Amino acid sequence: MKSTHLLILVLVIVVLAIAVWFVQASLKTDVQTTDQPVSVLSFADCVAAGYPVMESNPRQCRTPDGRTYAEEPTPAQTASKITYMNANANNIVVESPTPDAVTGKEFSVIGKARGPWYFEASFPVEVLDANGKTIASGVAQAQGEWMTENFVPFKANLKVPDAYTGPATLVLHKDNPSGLPENDASVSFPFTIEF
Repeated sequence: MKSTHLLILVLVIVVLAIAVWFVQASLKTDVQTTDQPVSVLSFADCVAAGYPVMESNPRQCRTPDGRTYAEEPTPAQTASKITYMNANANNIVVESPTPDAVTGKEFSVIGKARGPWYFEASFPVEVLDANGKTIASGVAQAQGEWMTENFVPFKANLKVPDAYTGPATLVLHKDNPSGLPENDASVSFPFTIEF
């Protein structure tokens, strides 16, 4: 009788051990399926995955593996930051950097301007620091035939001093060989120099 009770006790312990093992294996499988890497390719994906959002400008979201995605401004937000003087988006369009962008010490300004914005296939570009002082200047060069009324692509390479980090303003001036104030025109917007 004693050996029968002992045998039943051993069988109950074995069955319980197997049941616990199956429950743990099942939980482990559930955790693995929910912990699978989430495909994050944008700020919106990062936020949707529940990763932390940094309250920077622009906002940034960081994945656990260290990737950072910045929030892209809407076209309306971008347009409201651009200041035109005697000009508008029908004269010149800057594609990169955009208002509130973060750049390094060396960057390219890329966009398109109508032929009359140029003189001899170029126009001046400058970077102002937070106090409005010029810290870098350069020349945007037409990337095609500039003697036209149509848009012509341009590119300018700029380098700011290594010591400068912080808010800045990018100013693209219509070339004005006459020097007459009534012929001046420009487009400008804020951005940040960080690295």
